[in-house]
Amino acid sequence: MAARDGRPLVRRLAALAVVPPVRLAVARYAVPPGSPDRAGCDRCGAPVGLDRPLPALGPAARCPACRARIGAPPGVVELALVAAGAVLVLAGGPVAVRAAVAWWLAWAVPSALVDVAVHRLPDRLTWPAAAGTWALLGVAALTGGGPVPWLRATAAGLALGAGFAATTLLLGRRGFGLGDAKLALGVGALLGWYGWPVLVTGLLLSFALSALVGLALLAARRVRWSSHLPFGPFLIAATALTLLLAT
Repeated sequence: MAARDGRPLVRRLAALAVVPPVRLAVARYAVPPGSPDRAGCDRCGAPVGLDRPLPALGPAARCPACRARIGAPPGVVELALVAAGAVLVLAGGPVAVRAAVAWWLAWAVPSALVDVAVHRLPDRLTWPAAAGTWALLGVAALTGGGPVPWLRATAAGLALGAGFAATTLLLGRRGFGLGDAKLALGVGALLGWYGWPVLVTGLLLSFALSALVGLALLAARRVRWSSHLPFGPFLIAATALTLLLAT
């Protein structure tokens, strides 16, 4: 009983430990394409890193020297991680599969926030997300899942990534970016593990969320018809929702 009562505290401590690395990833990679990764405060140049996580990498999100905001707004990362934790708890499933989901979510949260900020999905976030998810699903296959779901996940990840990349080659800026294609590798593998209908559901849901948000922003006159919304956050949110529906 005592161990069970201590689980919520352990989860809270684990969540708090994840906040600084995620905030650091958002602050470091939320820069325009072609720019070097951010190493410190844009205003005063004070370095920011895990050796000095507060207040820059805590909920305050402020430079320790000049108090300028660094990275994601206060509270945004924390709320996103709470949502990710809820998905992980509610999704259930075997330990190895949940490990794959946890790994993917850990990279998906900063990816979504960076894409919202600068319309960019850095390779340093998308590649580890895809590779780790695929590898952990392989462990799940070896520990009871069997080869069929893993082979399907592999094919689904490659197919979805190739499909997104093809739109870039054929449509240029009107298609998905290569960052979306790399993100799709992990998304396809994760959803493909549960079956092709689950993958299709996640993809359709991502388009639906993108369309609804786009129409809402148009109605509020926050964007124009010619505006380009980042697709990564919708693909990530739809994947998380689909995982809940699938399990």
